[in-house]
Amino acid sequence: MKNKFRKYLITTDIDKLWGVYINNIGRNVIEKHSEYPSRDHPDQYVFTWEKGRVLNEFHLVFITKGKGVFESETTGKINVSDGDIFLLFPGVWHRYKPKKSIGWTERWVGFSGKIASQFLSNGFFSASEPIISKCNKSSVLNHFNALFKLFDEEPYGYQRLASGICLQLMAELYNIKSGGNNIEHLNSMISRAKSIMYKNINKTIQLHDIASHLGISYSKFRVDFKKQTGISPLQYFLLLKIEKSKELLLNSDKSQKEIAFELGFESDYYFNRLFKTKTGLSPGKFREPNK
Repeated sequence: MKNKFRKYLITTDIDKLWGVYINNIGRNVIEKHSEYPSRDHPDQYVFTWEKGRVLNEFHLVFITKGKGVFESETTGKINVSDGDIFLLFPGVWHRYKPKKSIGWTERWVGFSGKIASQFLSNGFFSASEPIISKCNKSSVLNHFNALFKLFDEEPYGYQRLASGICLQLMAELYNIKSGGNNIEHLNSMISRAKSIMYKNINKTIQLHDIASHLGISYSKFRVDFKKQTGISPLQYFLLLKIEKSKELLLNSDKSQKEIAFELGFESDYYFNRLFKTKTGLSPGKFREPNK
């Protein structure tokens, strides 16, 4: 891998309509005792430590080796080191630099767009908590390397392809941010829980028993399950039953009462009420247009 790669893009109106578009991308090795930042960036990206900088776009800066400091108007000074990514927000003053006696290796991508702005407005990422630690994973590096390859070769439609990779990168970072050190454990545990639910979709199961089977308390199981899926274990299990009932309504001649009984609902009335709550239609209305 070349130590230095830097590209500043000319973006078109069509690129901007796509929702996420890349403005610039690069990687660099800053040797110890080097001047930082270098002066060979376009004017809107140049800054000094004394004055700092305000951008009109998002930036992700990934430190893969070394140490330094990051500061913004919302955070104050924060030490950063290898594996840390910091997110720069439009309109937020910031500055950063490697430790003089150590230096660092940095990768970055600058991007804009309506979809990108939703990251802030929807609360997935916050200017007050811009540091995401422990990002030194192959999946994160692979996303950066894929972007470098695209912008080095510039195949047809590379901006649109790059926007997809950028979204995948943001999703990966949010998972790291929200999952902490337990991502592998969460993936394994929730996958096992879902498997148990699938196998018992025709029964009434006690979710406390699933937690016990997984070797954790129900309260922790519920919190971890919701962190991964966005809904509680009970709601997930009920949604599985509703999806299965849709299949039976469309592909069998079984009555609503038979389907309710087959899927382990306590009563036909409860099944009807839950189905309408989740789908907006009664089971009968859902089935009618498909007859």
